[in-house]
Amino acid sequence: MSQPYTPILATLAYVMSPDRRSVLLVHHRKREDDQHAGKYNGLGGKLKAGEDVVACVCREVREEAGIECAAPVLRGTVNWPGFGKDDENWFSFIFRVDRFSGVPTTENANGRLEWVHLDEVLDLPLWEGDRHFLPLVFNDDPRQFHGVMPYKGETLVSWEHHMI
Repeated sequence: MSQPYTPILATLAYVMSPDRRSVLLVHHRKREDDQHAGKYNGLGGKLKAGEDVVACVCREVREEAGIECAAPVLRGTVNWPGFGKDDENWFSFIFRVDRFSGVPTTENANGRLEWVHLDEVLDLPLWEGDRHFLPLVFNDDPRQFHGVMPYKGETLVSWEHHMI
């Protein structure tokens, strides 16, 4: 009998500028043990016990950027088997934050926060898989995406998704 699949649950947020032309990303470069070192990523982290995914994404954005989410929009989910330290399994709820209050900080514990024009995002050092789902986060299609993106170490194996 196989073991139940018990991934680490997380949220990932892409905060949009007021004109919706740029997104706030963190350039990971502070911690040597950071598996994301050198890469750009959204804001987010692990779901805590007793916390729903909206509370989690808002807490993570507050902790990492010092701003309050006003309108997080669930754009989809990604299941990442074999990703992370020791080939962990991750399942993330992907949000776009269209409105917020406050002024984002310029640094956090992971690195520098930068506003990046949407046309330049895919040219940045990203996880290879991000290039597949990020266009789905930023487009105007009202449907959500739900995908599976297995990794082997730091190598993307495949990407399959459904739009609903």
